[in-house]
Amino acid sequence: MPERKRSTQLYNRAIDSLSGGVNSPVRAFKAVGGTPIYIERGEGAYIFDVDGNKYLDFCGSWGPLILGHAHPSVVDAVNRAASRGTSFGTVHENEILLAEKIKHLCPHIELLRFVSSGTEAVMSAVRLARAYTKKDKIIKFSGCYHGHSDYLLAAAGSGLVTFGIPSSAGVPEDFTKHTLIAPLSDIPAIEALFEKYGKEIAAIIIEPIPANNGLLLQSQEFLGFLREITKRHGALLIFDEVISGFRVAPGGASELYGIIPDLSTYGKVVGGGLPVGAFGGRADIMSLLAPLGPVYQAGTLSGNPLAMAGGLATLEFLEKNDLWRKIEKETRGFVLNLRRETKNLPISIVTIGSIFWISFQTPAPSRAEGIDSAGISKFTALFNKALDAGIYLAPSAYEVAFINAAHTHDDLSAAASKLGEIIRALY
Repeated sequence: MPERKRSTQLYNRAIDSLSGGVNSPVRAFKAVGGTPIYIERGEGAYIFDVDGNKYLDFCGSWGPLILGHAHPSVVDAVNRAASRGTSFGTVHENEILLAEKIKHLCPHIELLRFVSSGTEAVMSAVRLARAYTKKDKIIKFSGCYHGHSDYLLAAAGSGLVTFGIPSSAGVPEDFTKHTLIAPLSDIPAIEALFEKYGKEIAAIIIEPIPANNGLLLQSQEFLGFLREITKRHGALLIFDEVISGFRVAPGGASELYGIIPDLSTYGKVVGGGLPVGAFGGRADIMSLLAPLGPVYQAGTLSGNPLAMAGGLATLEFLEKNDLWRKIEKETRGFVLNLRRETKNLPISIVTIGSIFWISFQTPAPSRAEGIDSAGISKFTALFNKALDAGIYLAPSAYEVAFINAAHTHDDLSAAASKLGEIIRALY
């Protein structure tokens, strides 16, 4: 087992100053046991911890590092921006350049606005949808995560469709009373909600590629149904593409499925790994934002020059080198190899674009309610054995993995072989 003495020392210091020793819960390794590894640097497809251990990284800062760690184009762009100032709190040209690039890649986006996180993007899009429709209720799906704003921290109850019940302490039930929950892939449930509350529903929000609670792939038929029923009832359709945007295709899931939402939210890749989010869509809706309209939204760090530079460099490099096709091809090869390595075992390797998920059940679920929790112990063993073997997966059985442009064919072949060997030993 690799030595991780320095990481342990740092974690013991951290718990005296940081709540839980971390700044985001999953980093604490509570789901997989052990002590978090402290990363000193990243380079290409690899991360290096403070004890000198090297890991092939399949987390990639939870998705945004589609070019890999410290990509020269991104580093150079951010360094140039930083040399001119890290924050202005006013307008600058790179905001326009990145907005134009996003509109070019996502033609359904007519106007957009930058914020500082995916949570903020979703919060703003929902506020905008309520203002545009003059309705209050929002439909979300169990298994879809849209950030930690109070009214979206709701989980499904025991019935087919229920009002939201807060799933975090500190969130009054009154905050989620306008949040309706439905299972994914359930057309009758959505029809029932509109039959009962249709005049009150402002929008449906969905991750078109749910990737925060496993990789719960949805059918084009289901997504198309959501588009049709929202139009029919005067509600908006919001695609939360914080993970899938610029990952599964240049235009995200909207391009992949050929379905145009009214509003879309983005994060991750848009900033090239720096803190950023964005939301956009139809001009008539987006024009309700201040200073054009009555919907207030603001942020000193919105359009931060470092994030804009990093995002622009990332998207330009991806487009110029047609990397989406290359990364997806490598992902398909890796998944095929891993499936061969685990043939006849009761597991599923779910994949789309450059995202994959190892699910310890078959067939793979398409709803959160269908995930078998019995697989958690097996994933925990896989995570820790993979870590010891120099492979870093996200520290949760419900999190997905990402392949980026820095992963070489040899990297991926070796990783498929090693992961397959570990998984076979679990049965």
